[in-house]
Amino acid sequence: MCAMWRLQVALCTLSVLSLSFGGESKARSCSEVRQAYNAKGFSLVNVPHQEISGEHLRVCPQGYTCCTSEMEDKLNQQSKLEFENLVEDSSHNMRTTFVLRHKKFDEFFLELLDNSEKSLNSMFTRTYGKLYMQNSEVFQDLFTELKRYYTGGNVNLEEMLNDFWARLLERMFQLLNSQYHFTEDYLECVSKYTDQLKPFGDIPKKLKAQVTRAFIAARTFVQGLMVGREVANRVAKVNVVPACVRALTKMLYCPYCRGMPGLKPCHNYCHNVMRGCLANQADLDAEWNFFIDAMLQVADRLVGPVNIESVIEPIDIKISEAIMTMQDNSMQVSAKVFQGCGQPKPSGISRSTRGISDVFSARFRPYTPEERPTTAAGTSLDRLVIEIKEKLKESKRFWSNLPDDICAKDKLSESDEEQCWNSHTKGRYFPEVVKEGLTNQVNNPEVDVDITRPDTLIRQQIMALRVMTNKLKNAYNGNDIYFQDSSDEGSSSGSGSGCSDGCTTEFVFVGTDAPVVGADRSDERAAAAGKSLFCRPSLLLVMASLTLPLWALQTRWR
Repeated sequence: MCAMWRLQVALCTLSVLSLSFGGESKARSCSEVRQAYNAKGFSLVNVPHQEISGEHLRVCPQGYTCCTSEMEDKLNQQSKLEFENLVEDSSHNMRTTFVLRHKKFDEFFLELLDNSEKSLNSMFTRTYGKLYMQNSEVFQDLFTELKRYYTGGNVNLEEMLNDFWARLLERMFQLLNSQYHFTEDYLECVSKYTDQLKPFGDIPKKLKAQVTRAFIAARTFVQGLMVGREVANRVAKVNVVPACVRALTKMLYCPYCRGMPGLKPCHNYCHNVMRGCLANQADLDAEWNFFIDAMLQVADRLVGPVNIESVIEPIDIKISEAIMTMQDNSMQVSAKVFQGCGQPKPSGISRSTRGISDVFSARFRPYTPEERPTTAAGTSLDRLVIEIKEKLKESKRFWSNLPDDICAKDKLSESDEEQCWNSHTKGRYFPEVVKEGLTNQVNNPEVDVDITRPDTLIRQQIMALRVMTNKLKNAYNGNDIYFQDSSDEGSSSGSGSGCSDGCTTEFVFVGTDAPVVGADRSDERAAAAGKSLFCRPSLLLVMASLTLPLWALQTRWR
């Protein structure tokens, strides 16, 4: 009797449980999921109206589900696309900063040079008339070479400026001693006495120091903006590995499969997924911060007492003062030259009755502030630098903070720790948040990251930043590291020259076109510079200039 009673109780219990489970399976509708899924732009064909068994699922939990295999595949693709867009959107402002500021600084410096050249041409034509017009190519070549250096040309600033003063000395010496005939050999002898005679006083020495320091800082800073832009653009194009796609799908869309499409992921859960997916980007952060610090230092140089604006704007006045100095000392200079180089032969032509000295004694009248051309690019250098420094400071630690920015509460993740998706259901997320960086992902509970295989593209960008940071540090000290003497075993000569952008970016940005500081201007500047009488390097020097920077880089990183 007792045994019969137990059997009846067991049968009743099984019956109740059976009815209970059967009722639950029928009760769950997929209407909310269908609506949310359709809102993503997907077709509702083959989307279940009620939950089905989930043995077919490969990413989401395999209990009763609103997802078919086809839905899970589409949500995988959607997760990848949304993640790529999240990274691009989160980095948009920072990347735009580099794009716009690079354009603004480039326009500013080139317009500054153009304005200065126009100022010199206008005032020298007014002051010296025909004499200037007959010798204007000397000054035109000076500005052509300055622009060519700035836009990435292989120009040694010190040598170029020395050649400018030597050519100016030759022209003026002939004009001031027009009663004599001078051969090329004689004029070459005159040039050799330039440092000893100091016909232009201390102006060439002071101007050379100012120009080299100002131009190295300006060109390197704009190149830094260009490199920052290129690195940010490349790193923002994330390489989403399959393990990351699975983790993203599980976080973003498995709530759909469980019938809770409006449920956001828990905050810490989102952090673990993003730190796993952006582990390589975080490894860029240390070198990025060094690069930003170096950029800020050079920015201070741009607005220092000897900045490019303060050097270039009055260059016409400084050159005119040098001409006046030589004219005042012409008799002493000529006497010393005749003593050192020999007495020249008379030309048979008496000096012009107009009087060369009278022409040169017409003192140069610089622009008044009202006459001088408008400020370059419609702004001031100080204002440009203040703006970019603020933006650069904001971009520090950008890559390590990127997961935090993406997972901001109420943006992508849920602030209520009890009402969020924890990777399985609605409820609190208990695992700890791992630290950023590739090596720290070994214990990531959400993303299976292979810490032995760093992303190749990210490593290339780390090298790009390292090279640029080294160049910025040298520029801060007034050195251009890409002009080096082969006899110094790769040590910097400390002079102001540089190889073209191609030398830098070809090494830095593998498999990409080398960006140019001043777009589409290099050929034009080079063609104009070809007319210069003092910039004709030998084939051997050209080959050396092309090969040396790459050799120097390889030496530095061995």
